[in-house]
Amino acid sequence: MSSKGGGTALTRRNYRLASDTDKPKATGIVNEKLLSDYLHHVFPCTKQTPAPAPRKPLGFQELGAHLERLLSEGEPAEESADQPLEGRLGPQPVVLDHTSGFEGLLFVDDDLLGVIGHSNFSSIRATTCVYKGKWAYEVLISSQGLMQIGWCTLNCRFNQEEGVGDTPDSYAYDGNRVRKWNVTTTNYGKSWAAGDIVSCLIDLDEGTITFCLNGQSLGTAFTSIKTGPGVAYFPAISLSFKESVAFNFGSRPLRYPSHGYLPLQNPPTADLVKAHKLLGYIKNVLSTSIDTQVGRLLEMDCSSWRLHGEATVLITLAHIFNHFAPLMCKVYLVEDVLMNFLLGILEGGGSVDEHQLIQQLLDLFWLLMEDYEVNECLKQLMMSLLRAYRFSPIIPDLGFQIHYLRLTTAILHHEKSRKYLLNNFTFDVLRSVVFFYIKTPLRVKEAGLEELIPTTWWPTHFDKEGKDEREPKDESAEERLRRRAYERGCQRLKKRIEVVEELQVQILKLLLNNKDRTTGEASRYIFLNKFRKFLQENASNRGHPTALCPPEYMVCFLHRLITAVRASWDDGMRKSTSSIRSEEAYVPPQLFYNGKVDYFDLQRLGGLLSHLKKTLKDDLASKANIIIDPAEIQATSMDDLDEDEESGAAQRPFGAAAMGGALARPTWLSSPTLGRANRFLSTAAVSLMTPRRPLTQPEKVKVRTLAVEQRTEEDSESDPHGNDGLLLGRPLAEPNQPMADKSLLEIVDGIVMMYNLSVHQQLGKMVVVSDDVHEYAVALKDTEEKIARCPARRPDILDELQKSQKVFAEKLNHLCRRLAWINATIYSKEKMLDVYWLLCVCIRTIEHADNTGSLFAFAPEFYLSAAMNAYSALKNYFSPANSMEDLPDDGSLQYHRSPAR
Repeated sequence: MSSKGGGTALTRRNYRLASDTDKPKATGIVNEKLLSDYLHHVFPCTKQTPAPAPRKPLGFQELGAHLERLLSEGEPAEESADQPLEGRLGPQPVVLDHTSGFEGLLFVDDDLLGVIGHSNFSSIRATTCVYKGKWAYEVLISSQGLMQIGWCTLNCRFNQEEGVGDTPDSYAYDGNRVRKWNVTTTNYGKSWAAGDIVSCLIDLDEGTITFCLNGQSLGTAFTSIKTGPGVAYFPAISLSFKESVAFNFGSRPLRYPSHGYLPLQNPPTADLVKAHKLLGYIKNVLSTSIDTQVGRLLEMDCSSWRLHGEATVLITLAHIFNHFAPLMCKVYLVEDVLMNFLLGILEGGGSVDEHQLIQQLLDLFWLLMEDYEVNECLKQLMMSLLRAYRFSPIIPDLGFQIHYLRLTTAILHHEKSRKYLLNNFTFDVLRSVVFFYIKTPLRVKEAGLEELIPTTWWPTHFDKEGKDEREPKDESAEERLRRRAYERGCQRLKKRIEVVEELQVQILKLLLNNKDRTTGEASRYIFLNKFRKFLQENASNRGHPTALCPPEYMVCFLHRLITAVRASWDDGMRKSTSSIRSEEAYVPPQLFYNGKVDYFDLQRLGGLLSHLKKTLKDDLASKANIIIDPAEIQATSMDDLDEDEESGAAQRPFGAAAMGGALARPTWLSSPTLGRANRFLSTAAVSLMTPRRPLTQPEKVKVRTLAVEQRTEEDSESDPHGNDGLLLGRPLAEPNQPMADKSLLEIVDGIVMMYNLSVHQQLGKMVVVSDDVHEYAVALKDTEEKIARCPARRPDILDELQKSQKVFAEKLNHLCRRLAWINATIYSKEKMLDVYWLLCVCIRTIEHADNTGSLFAFAPEFYLSAAMNAYSALKNYFSPANSMEDLPDDGSLQYHRSPAR
């Protein structure tokens, strides 16, 4: 294994001294006394002796045995460490019983801890049960739907209608319906949301079961549960279709441990003691420097430590890592020891760039650990950070989320670590984009929104159509003060959310780096291929919801990606002033047919790509100097060829047949997508009827479609040897406009696809909160008017109206604070401008594709769908907080923003 900067290849085993003859070579850097003082300082003895004994000299030759003695101190005996605890039966580690302990159809993760329901009501239990004592486990809620979580005995029999809590010896908590279940059901607890953690506690000595939500006890749910000989309880869950959770029986530290309750799985106590000792030795190395001139040791600040290659320090660290590296492959130790240590480095504040110690430590990991060790360590570290970020409670300053994102950013600053994670973790292990998601709190009080937005406001004036008036003329002074106080609270919330968003954008900017080629392929091209694969999976699994990235994640990811791409685009433009700006961005039409970008069989405006390659091959040759590889055309079955010919002969006009099949299949002109796009395109049909131009350029380029895995950097960017990269096959009608970084074009194309896949649909779903505010505001105003008209002789009616008024006001207070969060994360002015930019990209792309005549048929249908949907979103989803009138008046939407006829 080589260090990052190249040079001598060093593994941690190379530092072991073979004999006494090696000793002078190592100690020649510092004298023996100074070396002994240094090693005793780094590895202090912890065992107390009755009388101080003279300290023996310590050198590298004795260090191995000395370190072994230190690590064995206090270590539990081997037989006691493996002794099963009384009150528990079952194997270690504890996992879900996917062989016999389930009912219905479920998807269980590879680690046997995560589960997704795939039938009406599926149930599964764990492999370990308890019959005595106090025990706990945690469930990480990934979706907030119908689930019943708790405990059951082996005698419980479940089916597609009855699950945990529906039989006599099973007990469950249901946060979706806010109830507890044991044959009968009663109200209990609070509603849960995706990102919450449920703790399930059972006290078999007292016969009670308790549940906690994010560390807060919901109270004792069940008492006097059945105990005694032959009765033991398994952790169990029943969940409906598409719902998903992840269990933690103790394979990782419990997020919310409860005093007196043990996790079902034994923590690795001996390894924890060793890991903390070894980490202490590493800290001693980082905080100590050797002054060879004066011959003494100096204390120093850990944050200023640098890996300069001093042999004494490296050999010392190599001895430590010989024990430390294998421990860092275990998830429990990575989360409890390493992650907390790295988080502590960043606690002092300041920008991530100021904390170089993390970069130095990662250099050290790659230098002194085996490849498989550092790979596993990084993977477990990022998974721990992801879980911590996703399942952290929302607090007013978003401190937890910021803390975990800062460490993620610091790790990704390290080039070699970033590329490993891009190649092996991002979009592979992590199929959703959790790090770019900001979850919306369902429980306003726990999120601290009452303190952040103490004054609420809702519209009380409505126009003739029943819509809210943004600034009504007859607004009272009191209403104006409330509205402005509410707007100030919304601004405070928005500023805190923007801190998180900026960190998320920084992460994406690191992943889009195309200058880090010193250790292989640049990060951007790795990200590009993974991103495209991610889109392919989401496009091809639209009928398979369990395999899709949740749309609420997609919305946040899209906005961060737009910000990062535009920043990278404009950075590249500064180096090439003649390039177009990101405000003028569009996707050149040649990307749709030159085979450089894989659209995974998505529908084109002219039909299937295989059909277009056959019918428009002459147009490709004449207009774009492109010859389709004959192997691709021949790969089509004879049945498809016959079907296309019959379809074409039946529907092709006589004039088209006379042109030798230059036209695409005219049936696409009646496509419902295009039919709805007439306001965007007025010349599409005319363009298709234009006869092809004579050949004007003698040289042709043979192309074939490249799969995502086959592409390289050269397939994206151009080079001095005439390779046009993504711009290969520029049609004669397309202007030769320089593009700063051609690889960004494909990411822009992916953004449009992502918006069409699920983002637009999610934008429409979140409008429901604003609609609820409007409905409750109308109901409250109506109730207040009825109270004003209520006769004094009917106090009973007045009392009922006042109760309704109170309920409506409380609900509005809750909804207005929640709406403030949604407006800041989804419907803010900046998010609206992102959607507007995407709409302009779609329109320009369609216009440029339309100019190519018959080659317009190669344009994917989703560009038209995205354009129309984006326009609809701007018009309907962002008001009344923002309005289309506030959009930049650059002429791009001049036609579409004109008054309706």
